[in-house]
Amino acid sequence: MSKVIALANQKGGVGKTTTAINLAASLALLGRKVLLLDADPQANATSGLGFDIGLDGIYECIVGEKRAEEVILQSPDIKNLKLLPSSIDLVAADTELPKMENGHFVIKGIVDQVRDSFDYIFIDCSPSLGYTTVNILTAADTVLIPVQCEYLALEGLSKLLNTIKIVKSGLNPALEIEGFVLTMYMRNRLNNQVAAEVREHFGPLAFDTVIQRNIRLGEAPSHGKPVMLYDAAATGSANYLALAKELLMRNRRAARAKARNDGGQAPEKA
Repeated sequence: MSKVIALANQKGGVGKTTTAINLAASLALLGRKVLLLDADPQANATSGLGFDIGLDGIYECIVGEKRAEEVILQSPDIKNLKLLPSSIDLVAADTELPKMENGHFVIKGIVDQVRDSFDYIFIDCSPSLGYTTVNILTAADTVLIPVQCEYLALEGLSKLLNTIKIVKSGLNPALEIEGFVLTMYMRNRLNNQVAAEVREHFGPLAFDTVIQRNIRLGEAPSHGKPVMLYDAAATGSANYLALAKELLMRNRRAARAKARNDGGQAPEKA
């Protein structure tokens, strides 16, 4: 079964899009069929994979001009990675979605058109908690939350967690938190304190893998490539590959636990 994971954090600059691009690419390189849905009007995930930001994409799907399979693009570099692009037109979605019938479920309908073709679908949210983000949370199975290793990055988490709680209580009861990923980590007292607080507060929901601050991660998007194709030896490449493996391991464990509870057999591939 496929899994839809939203990457969300209303604070900008925490490594959300970097994580979306490089985690999706890492899983694809590990043999999973992956779709990255760019749902941010800035379209940084689209340009970060080397595509033009003026192409038809998620906005045209939202307004009914295109179906998802008509606008999905194949990565030129990674066989198992595809992109559903974004553009600045998506800014209008927060205004248009509330006017639509079953407006909270529009993006879910788009995702459902193609989810059987992929093992993982990652949705890169905009840094806001507007109507479009709520729409995405309604479409997702889980939420992956990148957290920059600074105290200011922790302050806004309560708003995001409250939004997830509201969506879970009504629009999407099955929504869960995939986990928290510590990003932009440096070996200093402040970063260590923030990391310790996240692990103490969120326990096993905090991933063991930490994404270290790395210049190659910042350079790669300007070349339209995931970091592991830009510089395979970079620290960022190793970090995101490790994160992908940890995510797969966690999902295998969850599948086995569910199978035991249901009295069935877990799938071999998570």
